Amino acid sequence: MFRKRIENLRKILKSKQAVLITDDNNRFYFTGMRSSAGNLLITSDESYLLIDFRYFEKAKKTVTGTKAVLCEKLFEQLTEILESHGIENLLLESDTLTVSAFGVFKKNLDSFEVSASRELSDRINFLRSIKSYQEIQYIKEAQKLTDSTFSYILNRIKPGISEKDVMLDMEFFIRKNGSEGVAFDFIVVSGKNSSLPHGVPGNKQIEDGDFVTMDFGAVVNGYRSDMTRTVAVGYVSEEQRRVYDTVLRAQLCALDAIKPGVMCKDVDRAARDFIYGAGYKGCFGHGLGHSVGLEIHENPACNTKDTTLLQTGMIMTVEPGIYIENQFGVRIEDMVAVTDISNENLTNSPKELIVI
Repeated sequence: MFRKRIENLRKILKSKQAVLITDDNNRFYFTGMRSSAGNLLITSDESYLLIDFRYFEKAKKTVTGTKAVLCEKLFEQLTEILESHGIENLLLESDTLTVSAFGVFKKNLDSFEVSASRELSDRINFLRSIKSYQEIQYIKEAQKLTDSTFSYILNRIKPGISEKDVMLDMEFFIRKNGSEGVAFDFIVVSGKNSSLPHGVPGNKQIEDGDFVTMDFGAVVNGYRSDMTRTVAVGYVSEEQRRVYDTVLRAQLCALDAIKPGVMCKDVDRAARDFIYGAGYKGCFGHGLGHSVGLEIHENPACNTKDTTLLQTGMIMTVEPGIYIENQFGVRIEDMVAVTDISNENLTNSPKELIVI
């Protein structure tokens, strides 16, 4: 699998070119080994993982198809390898490398043409956007943990408990039941705070009449899940019910639109037009969704601008929302896999309005 990924990346190489992968997630994608440091050098006929003593023993045992090299003097070793392959131009990731780090590489490899390559980053993003069967299985496993966490927390939410306590309860449960960590910092917001799409859980206590929005996910073998559910506590007003129903129906419109060959922005439009048509223009201020994998936000994205055509194997979130300033908000998020003819919803938690 990793050899095939490297071969697919090599297709962008021209004569006397090589690529250097420095990003942690990209390095994991091409080697299958997680580490907080290291550099993956790929030439037209060989690949090298230059890694320090902390990870070298593991790399020798686990990385296949790539030579593990104990990295002690990075730039001297890179120079030696590049010269041995007759490399003149070294491509670096333009998306993830800082300006400072790029300057260091350029200064210390001054005998080569060092370039921050848009083409390289675009190629990596494309390869990562099409998930393999095994990647999808990992994401499904992560989503099962997420669904289980939602079922668990429904019995724990009650008036008087704080947003932060709900969040911590969810995090402990999801880790205890098999998640490697949290897919991102969990969002648990209630009442007026639920109008903040990325609100931070605080000491506010949940009250009767509140909407509680929870955005959370698990991690399995590095792959992440992402789900949002909004529930009500005690009772709901007619306006709350109307908003919830609008968001749910907008999501169903978007889910119906997802299939191979459909443009990302057209999926966004399906939900956005419904929300705006229901009288909530200006209350849905973020994109409909994004791809998920080794990172919680990957390419492509279903928003108002992305013209990417959906392809089989892409994983997309579908998360419309309505946020009424200083009153309340509702978001409902599922995660789907694009299939040959339509999509498979990986999220199994109920979406009808739940009043606790």
